[in-house]
Formats: sequence, structure tokens, C-alpha cells
Amino acid sequence: MNKDFFERGIEEIIVQSSFEEKLKSKKPLRIKMGFDPTRPDIHLGHAVGLWKLKELQDAGHKIIFLVGDYTTKIGDPSGRNSTRPVLTDAEIEQNARTYFDQVGKILNVKKAEIRANSEWFAKMSFGDILQLVGKFTAAQILERDDFAKRLDMGNDISLHELLYPVMQAYDSVMLRADVEFGGTDQKFNLLAGRDLQKKMGQAPQNVVMVKLLVGLDGKEKMSKSADNYISITEESDQMFGKIMSIPDGLIIDYFSLCTLLSDKEIEKVGNNLRNGANPRDIKLLLAEEIVTLYHTKKESLGAKKEFLNRFSKKELPTDIPEISIPEKNIDILTFVTLADESLSKSDARRVIEQGGVKIDGTKITDPLVEIGIKKGLVIQIGKLKVYKVKK
Repeated sequence: MNKDFFERGIEEIIVQSSFEEKLKSKKPLRIKMGFDPTRPDIHLGHAVGLWKLKELQDAGHKIIFLVGDYTTKIGDPSGRNSTRPVLTDAEIEQNARTYFDQVGKILNVKKAEIRANSEWFAKMSFGDILQLVGKFTAAQILERDDFAKRLDMGNDISLHELLYPVMQAYDSVMLRADVEFGGTDQKFNLLAGRDLQKKMGQAPQNVVMVKLLVGLDGKEKMSKSADNYISITEESDQMFGKIMSIPDGLIIDYFSLCTLLSDKEIEKVGNNLRNGANPRDIKLLLAEEIVTLYHTKKESLGAKKEFLNRFSKKELPTDIPEISIPEKNIDILTFVTLADESLSKSDARRVIEQGGVKIDGTKITDPLVEIGIKKGLVIQIGKLKVYKVKK
């Protein structure tokens, strides 16, 4: 195991001495990491922990990739100041289905144990639930920072949210986890697993907390909820462009948490930045490294060339996705939402009013302006998305 690489993304280990003893014992450990399929994407923030798990898998340990299809019905309250919207079973199932292929970009899925917590929660009676929640006190759950802050702010806490740490803890019991990985924002949930395992006669799991990757906005952690993430399955040119859009202050963090470069190589990058290197040139290297990890070197170099053509020479991409617009005349706001279905009307309005939309190269800032739809019409949304009408 590459000790330097493994430790680089780790913030805290509980209990470190116990974890190190387990590793020295050479006994294969059961190492759990859970993901809630709130959206169908695994992103670079998730990958920080997954690459550490790969190191442990290569060393012979059993990696348990847990899809939280039942915990998703609640939604992790970590870092939330309001209750999450509830997804339907169909939405959860559709999102979860994509996870197995995605995790295979990093882990050897044939050697991993892929589980879903519906295996046990779907079979539990109300009496079983009462017995489980009886292992915790209300004070114990309400003392977590997220809930305490919401109470102080006068925000509601739905009763079902209080069950989230209980459910995540029970996952560890059912999987007989020796170690659980999670982000630093998961500390309460991870420690709840240790506590419940002890109460139910199991040895408490060690907890390994990975550093949180800040998202594209440069403020919040990368997350699907904040929509500031880079999926590991994004097309190479989209991934390249998004990496180029990160704030300069995050460059070294991304080199450290999102690449497999050595500490010495990253230190050299940091020295170059401090000595006046152009941050854009450094980000080109960063984007090339990350895109190569999830695609190929050839695709990465192609994405780099495409980016330089588009943004340095102000050219359009060579392969523009085509869209079908049935209307003959349409207002810009509707056009944008039809072209990019990920945007809500309020998001689209904001992009338009901020000057982020061009029609055949002309900037449009009035959402209500109507245009005639014709074959070959090009719409640019933001810096990265370009579509051509195929009607």
C-alpha cells in the first residue's frame, strides 16, 4: 500500500492505533463505504475516498460498497438547515442502478461486496424498528451539530430525519464492518456505528474520515445537492472544462485529492504557482491528469485541444450535440430549459440575465425575447454547454 498517497486525503482516524494494529495483523478487513443515490452520479468528492479504498482492496481487504437505497428515503441531514425533498422509489432505483458501473472506474467490482440496505430495512417490522431506536436516546441524536443549529435557528426537524444516524449505524452492524469510511461531515453518523456495534456485541468499527473536496463554487463541499460537482462519468470535454473553471485557490487541493501524483510532484506544482506560473497553465495540467484517470490519455489530450480552441481562439466545439425544438417561435427562457433539461426556469433566468446565453454568437439578456427556430441555430449556455437545433 502506498502509505504517502493513502494518508494524503485522510483527515482523522478513530481509533488510529487500533486501525494500524488491524492493518499489521494481515487479516483481511471488512471495510464499508456507503453512498445514497440522491442523484445518478458519483462525483470527484466521492472518489477521494474510493481511491483510498482501492489501495486497501489492492492490499487484500474486502471493500463493501453500500448503496443506501433505504437511507435515501430520508436523506442525510449532515450540513442541512432544512429537510431534504423525498425521492420516489422509482427515482432511487434508477439512480442506484448507475452506481455499480461508475464505481468500477476505480474499484475492482468483482472483488468488492456490493450491497443495498433495503436487504434488511425492507424486512423489518415496526417492532424491530422500536427495538433498534431504543438503543439511542433523543438527547444523543439531538446533540449533533446539524440538528442543534437548526433548533437554534427555529427550523423544523422532521421526525424521520432523526432516524438517519440510527439507520447508518445499523448498516455497520448488519455488514459486521471492521472499518467505515466517510467524509468529515459524517463524523456523528460514523461514531453512531461504533456505539451501536458495541451495544449489539460486536467489536466497534474504526472510522476513517477523508477530507472534503470543495465544489466548483469554491465555497461549499462538492455535492449533488449543491449542484457544484463533477461526475466521474462526464464526457471528457465537459469534465475538462469544469476542472478549468475551479477557483485558482483550489488548484493544489484538487491536485492533492483528485490525482494520483506523488507528494513530490504536487510540491513542485505548488512551487511553480508561488513563483508566478500562470494558474491557467497549471489547471491545464490538472485537468489533463484528472480526465486521464476516468477516460484515456488520448481523450484527455483531445479535450484539452477542444478547450483551447473554444476558449483561447473563441471557436465553437467541433462536435455539437443536436436538439429538437418543435416550436417555430420560442422565448429564450423556454429555449434554454428545453436545451439544458438540468436547469430549472429560475436557474435559466439567472443565467440569461447574467449574460451567459448566446444565440448564434449574440448575447441575449432578456428571458422573454422571442426568436425564430431554424435548422443549425446554435445556443450557448454558460461557458461549457453548446447545442445546435436539428429541426
